[in-house]
Amino acid sequence: MPATDLQRVTAFRLSFARRQAVVVTELPGGLAVLDPRYAASHEHNQLMIDRAPAPGELIALAEKFLGHLPYRRITVLDDASATACAPALTADGYLHDTELVMTHAGTAPYRGRSAEPVTVAELRPALIRQLCAWMPQASDAVIDQLAGRRTARLHAADRVTFLAVRDEDGAIAAWADLYLDPSQGIAQIEDVMTADERTRRGHGDAVLATALREAAGCGLVFLLADADDWPRTWYARRGFTPIGRSHVFTRTEAVA
Repeated sequence: MPATDLQRVTAFRLSFARRQAVVVTELPGGLAVLDPRYAASHEHNQLMIDRAPAPGELIALAEKFLGHLPYRRITVLDDASATACAPALTADGYLHDTELVMTHAGTAPYRGRSAEPVTVAELRPALIRQLCAWMPQASDAVIDQLAGRRTARLHAADRVTFLAVRDEDGAIAAWADLYLDPSQGIAQIEDVMTADERTRRGHGDAVLATALREAAGCGLVFLLADADDWPRTWYARRGFTPIGRSHVFTRTEAVA
């Protein structure tokens, strides 16, 4: 039986995590991925689980593989498994966030100017400015790691492109990541961002539309959106529809 779109997205996300990790450990129902270069990045140091084991076993696995870090992150890709595990994880101090898996149908909705490919080095100053605005208490070392982790993402898919649009003064105003696996006909658009001081000028539309045009050869184009935040409606107005949910459980108190 052919895989459903949601199953294909799940396989892509597991591959995405595996390909950019420095250390990968196969677990019951998923992976533990680690990257000591970016120890501050939850994305690069977490459990990625498709079908979760018993909640107590999942908590123990997080302690075993993430116990050296001041946080625990468990991403559960299967909605039913996450729902079953949620009570035990929240009782153990984990915060629970829900992600919508949204797919796009149709053509790019915007016909204005296009974004352009940029390097990690070109994008870095804009990332640092935005991270400092979001995380004013973070140390320089943490900001440096979070801006630099895109270097690891270069290995996450067969084709990786960082797209950006510049404002009138030449500064990068908005950006997004595009990850393509042409052989599997699947693409992910990730981290669509506009700098705080450059919003409401159409920059986000330009970046998103360019990413969609670049992904036009893939029959399945998806992104992730916080189920409780406003971007999900912005994406919906631009042709994205939810097809499923995944869940992120995070415990951030200092435990290391």
